Amino acid sequence: MQTDMDPMTLRLSTTALSPPSAPFDAEVFLHSSGLARRQAAFCSGAALYAQGDVADSVFYVQEGRVKHSVIARTGREAIVAMLGPGDFVGESALAGHLVRMGTATAVMPTRVLVVEKGEMLRVLHEQHALSDRFILHVLSRNARAEADLVDQLFNHSEKRLARALLLLARYGKPDGPHRVVPKPSQEALAEMIGTTRSRVNFFMNKFRKLKFVEYGSRDNDLKVNGALLTVVLHE
Repeated sequence: MQTDMDPMTLRLSTTALSPPSAPFDAEVFLHSSGLARRQAAFCSGAALYAQGDVADSVFYVQEGRVKHSVIARTGREAIVAMLGPGDFVGESALAGHLVRMGTATAVMPTRVLVVEKGEMLRVLHEQHALSDRFILHVLSRNARAEADLVDQLFNHSEKRLARALLLLARYGKPDGPHRVVPKPSQEALAEMIGTTRSRVNFFMNKFRKLKFVEYGSRDNDLKVNGALLTVVLHE
């Protein structure tokens, strides 16, 4: 049995599905006067919604970054996705979920468009271009979830950390890469890849010595260099 993610799986996990050659501008459409929606801004640490809230809307991220997590009854948190500009959040509301299955939290100042569930369903039926864009997002999220599972099952923690940092920097995304990103806490990185903070600290120090990552001029900045791909691609 193969024990490491092969390059083909890597491409699937980091780029997911490529956008069309002439991509539909979802933000322009969602700003259109004929669509009932509102804009909302969240400071770092503020919740867009909490686990158990009524699932009555879909969010479209315009600026910033959103952490999607699930909290167990014991209080332990698992980070299942980090989302950025161009991503939808809370789309499971359209699949019949009456309450939120997780919590969405802004990890930096974030601006979103909020579209009510009924309105979103209406325009998805009527506007094929938006439907195509939304389906691409859902399929990309599904591909990412499958790649995350493979990553957890077969890859060691150093490779999982390298992949998580590349994904945070949006390598392979249409709007990326963003080589300088808000520095995530080591606790958050440990939750994302299923290891301990001490292991994350060890590998982050290693990555810094190898110049794969650098801390920016500000304490809350992290620069992720493309050379970090060598860790992920190494067999």
